[in-house]
Amino acid sequence: MTLYVDVNAKHDGNGSKELPFRRIGEAAKVAMPGDEVLVAPGTYREYVDPVNAGTEDKRIVYKSAEPLGAIITGAEKVTGWTRYEGDVWTARVRNGIFGSYNPYTTLVYGDWYFATPNKHTGCVWLGDEALYEALSVEEVIEAKVYDCSWDPERSTRKWYAQQDTETDETVFYANFGGADPNKENVEINVRRECFMPSKEGISYITVSGFNINKAATTWAPPAAYQDGMIAPHWSKGWIIEDCEIWGSKCAGICVGRYYDPENSNFYTTRHVKSPTQMERDSVCRGQYYGWLKEKIGGHIIRRNNIHHCEQGGIIGRMGGVFSIIEDNHIHHINNMMELGGAEIAGIKMHAAIDVVMRRNHIHHCTMGIWCDWEAQGTRITQNLLHDNERPSFAKQLEGGMTCQDIFVEVSHGPTLIDNNILLSDVSLRIATQGVAMVHNLCAGSFTMVGDGTSWRYTPYHMPHRTEVMGFMTILHGDDRFYNNIFIQKWPSENLVLLSDSQPDQKIVENRKVGTYCFDEYPVYDEWLSKFDMEEEHPNMMKHDPFHFAHLPVWIDGNAYFEGAKPWKNEKNFFTDDSGKVYVDVVEKDGEYYLDTNIYDVLNDFKSGMISTDTLGEAFEPSQKFENPDGTPITFNVDYLGGHRGADVIPGPFATSDSAKERIY
Repeated sequence: MTLYVDVNAKHDGNGSKELPFRRIGEAAKVAMPGDEVLVAPGTYREYVDPVNAGTEDKRIVYKSAEPLGAIITGAEKVTGWTRYEGDVWTARVRNGIFGSYNPYTTLVYGDWYFATPNKHTGCVWLGDEALYEALSVEEVIEAKVYDCSWDPERSTRKWYAQQDTETDETVFYANFGGADPNKENVEINVRRECFMPSKEGISYITVSGFNINKAATTWAPPAAYQDGMIAPHWSKGWIIEDCEIWGSKCAGICVGRYYDPENSNFYTTRHVKSPTQMERDSVCRGQYYGWLKEKIGGHIIRRNNIHHCEQGGIIGRMGGVFSIIEDNHIHHINNMMELGGAEIAGIKMHAAIDVVMRRNHIHHCTMGIWCDWEAQGTRITQNLLHDNERPSFAKQLEGGMTCQDIFVEVSHGPTLIDNNILLSDVSLRIATQGVAMVHNLCAGSFTMVGDGTSWRYTPYHMPHRTEVMGFMTILHGDDRFYNNIFIQKWPSENLVLLSDSQPDQKIVENRKVGTYCFDEYPVYDEWLSKFDMEEEHPNMMKHDPFHFAHLPVWIDGNAYFEGAKPWKNEKNFFTDDSGKVYVDVVEKDGEYYLDTNIYDVLNDFKSGMISTDTLGEAFEPSQKFENPDGTPITFNVDYLGGHRGADVIPGPFATSDSAKERIY
């Protein structure tokens, strides 16, 4: 059955073509497996709460009749502004519009939130431009540039809200930079979500072709309730496709965890247990809440334009397992730099077990992709990442994170990163183990090698399942680097960041490119020799130190340019320090190309074909670098899908001619 929705219908109806519903939420109450909800163009100012689940063979499909024509927004218009002083205007909104959730009394905060918690989940919008939140009316009047913003010119347009308890109103003050709000479209965040079931287990839903924007979402840490403007809410088999998703205060799409009132922001509210401990609890308690392959995850998120969200484009803890994230354009995430903490990225996923992230274009984000904990069976392939770095003019936010294209943290692998183009000043932050990088182009450095993990015992799982196999701290190593290209595109001096609040502390990050940073790591035979493999009765106490030592690494077939340096034990590699090699990404009429002469200089250097057999097993889970279905991989397909033949060259392209093709 097709249910019809048209916000512009003359009056509400019964969902038929002749008498459509005026609200998507009305259709969401009655849609059953196999139904399609067809939504006419228009602006739908509502929270859509799907009541019924589809089935694997009879999905419930919500579809915009015209691509991006149906707009689901969490915002409401505000009119009747009066001039307060200079460019500052004021307006009042009765709090009844917010129901039980007022975004202007709700702070963004929670576990792993490091910035000062002084920003609210609400926002004031001038057209489609988000204004910056001030802490007082005086700040709104002063209209100073915000030093941390990636768009300083816009940061002078500010808003502030306070409560009038006598009238039960929220009073807004806003500096619109000379614009007259009574002649412009001015909106405020009102609703917490746009499209998300209030109940868990509403599975097999398709959401296709909508413009979803401007929701007052909350901070989504890994051991807490997690929401997004659109979210499956602890279910299985959603498809989110061909949507534009933008303007979330925190997360755009959330594939997050179950709700557990006994372990939700436990550290923030009670202080007495480490947030890392509560994450371990979250994993183990997840089994009780149905965290199984048969019940959770398996989502497809594809061909979406996700941008201008201030925590993350796609966020999630545990609920995104076994998913595919492909062909998305994710950009300008956390650029206002009002929020700071450990959950910010274009894609930030905890427990991305058997998640495939492919053919995404991710740029101008604080971080590109961040896989935190249990990146077991995760594959990041054929992605283009660039400009995921703080502009030189922007001040580092106190509590904000440093930038990189990819961050893999405290996981035991196997994590596979292959055939990607990584052009920011840091290619990989590798506070982890069990990573294989194959056929990538890296213009940036590795950071956190052997660092950043302390005593965090994290879980690993039965291969291709969620059931926990064990826990172990991070030993570092167990990494493979085959057939990559490394080029020192950016300055090689270390990044040094000083803290205003703690002047005796500083962050120092490596910016020198290459695999040389693994020089202290052993080759396999050297590591194995410590364990006296010929002894029939091994000495456990003798071997104890080696059980906590660095694991070996395998590095071969890489090419190094412009000062990028190889691992001291690498045998087959190419190097060129001529000072004439360059690489950049250029845009032509909305299409992206590489501008490089790398392949002219590489000449006839050849490397070997890499496969699952070459890479072996990740140490702790004893799991191969393979497909989610357990089948092996031969890396004979390049960034564009082209075939690699007998002549294998480093980098993401099978041939030098392929590098001249459109890359996105």
